[in-house]
Amino acid sequence: MLWFAVVFLLLCVSFYLYRLPIMAVVYPFSLGLLALFVYMIFDYRGEVKRNEEIMQLEKRSNELKREIIDSEEKNIRRTEYYSVWAHQIKTPISSMKLSLQSADTQASRRLCSDLYRIESYVDMAMTYLRLDSDTTDYLFVECSLDKIVKDAVKKLSTEFILRKIILEYVPVSQTVLTDEKWLSFVVEQVLSNALKYTKEGSVKIYMEEPLTLCVADTGIGISAEDLPRIFEKGFTGYNGRTDKKASGIGLYLCRRICDDLGCEISAASKIGLGTTVRIVLHKDKTEPN
Repeated sequence: MLWFAVVFLLLCVSFYLYRLPIMAVVYPFSLGLLALFVYMIFDYRGEVKRNEEIMQLEKRSNELKREIIDSEEKNIRRTEYYSVWAHQIKTPISSMKLSLQSADTQASRRLCSDLYRIESYVDMAMTYLRLDSDTTDYLFVECSLDKIVKDAVKKLSTEFILRKIILEYVPVSQTVLTDEKWLSFVVEQVLSNALKYTKEGSVKIYMEEPLTLCVADTGIGISAEDLPRIFEKGFTGYNGRTDKKASGIGLYLCRRICDDLGCEISAASKIGLGTTVRIVLHKDKTEPN
């Protein structure tokens, strides 16, 4: 508007100095001023509408921020609750295991096996909650792969005995830079699955190059159509539908953990001949993904 007024005055002065009629300037500029006024009205209305939309977006954004904060606080409280619950429930489980181990009967060994499954379900639930937490406690140190495997086998020793499954273990004699607790969870889950779907025969643990831990069983195997999806969340496939006890969470958690540890997990299988799960480790991994 200021520029409009300046141009109008300059033209009026020019017309006056050249002794031209001033109305020749006033008339078109009056029309221009009217057009400008109409434009400003519509521009003002558009600006008001834009401001209202911006205010609505800011309001919705603030609501979403509050919802996100509330959701994060709920997740933290839920994780804290289940952490306390897991700690409390493991105390009676450990007490019962000690009592049953002293009995050393067929029934006590079977109950020990059931208690191990209960404990593994508790660990699985906690792992599921912690994976999406911002406070996932990865600690990368030099770890003995033999120790991780032997600890997993020890936990599942009762299962091997009860199912009469032969363990073929070739000491790996390797040291890897990883998180011992999380890698142990993966190894236990893979071994547990191998035992679960092996009715008779053996489970073999060995190493392949390059630095690949293998767990091979002589179980029922996995169908070709199911194999590409076994690491998906909630996928149980034909074997899971037959068994009725599969949750489709164990291998999904293994894949998530391996991704974070910088490992690669894969499976090869044939129906009726068994399954081989391979975990490719990396010596130079220094931090989680």
